[in-house]
Amino acid sequence: MLNQEKLNRELSAAVYDQYETATDDVEFILSIVGKPPKKILEVACGSGRILVPLAKAGHTVTGFDMDEAMLDRIAPKAKGLANIHWYKGDAVQQDWGTGFDAVVLAGNILFNIESELGNAKAQELFIQKAAAALVPGGHLYIGYAPYASNGRTLTKAGQSCEDDGSIVWSWEGADDQGNFEKASITNGAFCEETGLLKFKRFLLQRSADGNEIRKETEETKHYASLDEIHRWLWDAGFSLEFEYENFQRKPIDENSTEVILYAKKN
Repeated sequence: MLNQEKLNRELSAAVYDQYETATDDVEFILSIVGKPPKKILEVACGSGRILVPLAKAGHTVTGFDMDEAMLDRIAPKAKGLANIHWYKGDAVQQDWGTGFDAVVLAGNILFNIESELGNAKAQELFIQKAAAALVPGGHLYIGYAPYASNGRTLTKAGQSCEDDGSIVWSWEGADDQGNFEKASITNGAFCEETGLLKFKRFLLQRSADGNEIRKETEETKHYASLDEIHRWLWDAGFSLEFEYENFQRKPIDENSTEVILYAKKN
């Protein structure tokens, strides 16, 4: 029979590792943080996709995440590395430590924060905590890619819309035991006045012997505008060094829906 609690975490972590294989952000971060050894913190480090390459490049890295199954996948990738540390931690509730040369908020974590504080307050809190964790002159990297189906961009308002139930994102895969997972999210209903996007997330897990779990949850995310992020950075004592739409350093324009920011703690 399917062990629901155990398989939910471990299968999802296995499928994540198959799906999330991008290296463009890793290469970009390595190009901007400077020569090793830098002391780097990655928040919500997952299974070490970014953390491990930073350590292999010679940096002293620390990462934390709430998902133990994801963290369990780091050790085989980090074998032989003495300059890497990871632990289970709640980014909203716990202290992030101090003395870091760089803090990395990658993988769209600023959009995907889950908190009872409310998304906007939690987003601002992340930037404040990053400032507290950095040494003077340290840097904050943010990869931010919100989405809304109504024409909303980082700099331009859109129109209110309704969730029509259509799927806008999905992934699927299996682990080495033959257990299968498919996850997807719907189009979403966006309210320009509140900046909130409400959508549904679906999860199907099927064990190798054919047992299934199906879950449907409703989620709410805050679509922070570029102006909001700039204000949060300023209020936390950062000065913006650069921002681009992509890793090829394309400038932001009115159609941009993604941004890479790099800010220095004053």
